[in-house]
Amino acid sequence: MRIIPAIDIIDGKCVRLTKGDYSTKKIYNESPLEVAKQFEAAGIEYLHLVDLDGAKAEQIVNFKVLEQIASKTNLKIDFGGGIRSNEDLHIAFNSGAKQITGGSIAVNNTKMFEGWLEKYGGTKIILGADCMNEKIAISGWQEESALEVIPFIQNYQKKSIQYVICTDISKDGMLEGPSLDLYKKIIDSCSNSNGQSVKLIASGGVSCIEDLNLLEDMGCEAVIIGKAFYEGKISLKDLETHF
Repeated sequence: MRIIPAIDIIDGKCVRLTKGDYSTKKIYNESPLEVAKQFEAAGIEYLHLVDLDGAKAEQIVNFKVLEQIASKTNLKIDFGGGIRSNEDLHIAFNSGAKQITGGSIAVNNTKMFEGWLEKYGGTKIILGADCMNEKIAISGWQEESALEVIPFIQNYQKKSIQYVICTDISKDGMLEGPSLDLYKKIIDSCSNSNGQSVKLIASGGVSCIEDLNLLEDMGCEAVIIGKAFYEGKISLKDLETHF
């Protein structure tokens, strides 16, 4: 299972929110590059970079941070937050993203998102399927849609999506454990025509190494870790020992 630390950006700084609520913002470092270099030094290969300003503004904002981390580390970055147009997509890839995550766009402009899938393929475009009560949430989690998470993923599997990031928003930043039941349902329900399940990237609630073991045993392809790093619940040394 791949371990993917998260860096969330507001005003160019490394922050975390709780349950996606912008009023809970806590700044952990003024320099996202410094944090990224710490991850890389510990042997981490991947990074989940989220433009929270972009998610709110509905267009990419913090691409300079992406550019800086991509040019000064060898981390493979998946980038999300505010990617709503072809121009946003080009900026993200040109700034060094290896993959981009589309959430709101996959709900609000299916034609454009499907066009990205056709052009770039299911390995470069990740489906963001973040949910509350199993209903897809959009616009930086500020809005809940009527779409149910499992049919939403299944629909895009038919259109060549391979990677899905799913955050149970009720768990995000709570350090109370991930949404194991939800992830099991997704893995069991979302298989392609060849019987292969979606490559599920779990996100939200991870609080200890045992959570990681449970997610790996369940069959998650990767896990995103945020607040557990920043609050010292999981150390980089722990990861070197266990993974």
